Amino acid sequence: MIRDPSNRLRRDRRHHTTQEPERPDNKKHHRSITSHQWAQAVKDEPQGDKAISGAQHRQDALWEGGNETLPPLWQQFQLLDQTEYQDATLVLTSRNRPLPGVRLDDPGDLVDPECEWHISPFGRSYFVNHKTRTTSWNKPQPERPAGSLTPECIIEGHFRFICSLAYLKTSCNVVSASDEGIRQWQIDGEPVGKSWDGGGGGVQSIAVHLDDTTVVSGSTDGRLRLWNIQEGSMIGDPWEGHDAAVRCLDWSPDALEIASGSKDGTIRRWNPDTGRQIAPPIETSHEWVYAVKYSPQGDKFISGGEWTDLRMVKERQAAHRDQGT
Repeated sequence: MIRDPSNRLRRDRRHHTTQEPERPDNKKHHRSITSHQWAQAVKDEPQGDKAISGAQHRQDALWEGGNETLPPLWQQFQLLDQTEYQDATLVLTSRNRPLPGVRLDDPGDLVDPECEWHISPFGRSYFVNHKTRTTSWNKPQPERPAGSLTPECIIEGHFRFICSLAYLKTSCNVVSASDEGIRQWQIDGEPVGKSWDGGGGGVQSIAVHLDDTTVVSGSTDGRLRLWNIQEGSMIGDPWEGHDAAVRCLDWSPDALEIASGSKDGTIRRWNPDTGRQIAPPIETSHEWVYAVKYSPQGDKFISGGEWTDLRMVKERQAAHRDQGT
C-alpha cells in the first residue's frame, strides 16, 4: 500500500478525519482516510502498534499460508450447497471467503446497517462505520433505547440465524434451532452437550413435549424429527409428508398429537408415538403456513401464514387419531 507525503490516501477528492481502532497498548492513531461506498482496509503491523487505512481492493493475505488458507481461528463448513466461513473469535459467519479487501457481510447482515465487515492482511476482523467514519476491532452492537431491558446473558454459538426457541420448565435450560442444527444451553450461556444434527438441512421450528422429555423439530427438507432431550439423540426415523420446509409446530394440550405447518401451504397432524399422520392434510389459503397453535381445549387450532388473515380450524372427532396408531 502506497502512502503520499501528506500521509493521506485520496479518492474522489473527499477527506474525512477519523479515529482508528484502539490498539492493545491503548495508543490511539489518527490519520485522514477517504470516504467511499466500500469499506477501508486496515493493515495491522505484527507489533500491533500501527494501523494503515486504505481504499477497498483485493490484497495479499500475510497470515501463514496466504490466500490459499483460512486466517487463524477461522473455520469452513458446508450448509446445504453453500460454503460458509466463520470467525470463531467473534462468532460471525460469512458466505464470502475471508481475504483482505473483500467485504464479508451482505448488506443488512450486521445489527448496525452503517457498518461493514472486513479482515486485515494479518487475519483480524474489523468493522467500518460509515456514519461515524470510524474503524473498530469490536463487533457492532445494537443501540438500546433509554429505559429498555438489558439482557442478563448473551449466548453465542450458532453459525447461522436462529429460527426457533423453547424453554425447558424442569431444568430452565433453553433449546435453540438454527440452520446447522439444534443446541441446548444452560441459562448462564454454557452449552449442554453437542449440537444435534439429524440431516435434512436447516431446522426451522421446534416444540417441546409438556414433560420436557422430547422435542419435535421441522426442517427445510419437509420432514419432522423427534428427539430425546436428555440424550440429544433422534428417536426413530424422520416423519415424511410435507413437500416443503416445516415452519411451525405445536403439541396438543393432551400431548397425543402434533400439528405442523409448512411452506407447502398445508397443516398436518401427527401421532407422536408412530410418526404417522392421523388425518388428511389441511389445505390452507396461506400459501406458506408460518404459525399454528392449538386451543387450550385441544378441539381446534389457529393458523397464520403468507397473508395477513388468521384461520381457525376445528378438528374432526378425536377418533381420527386412531388412524395414526
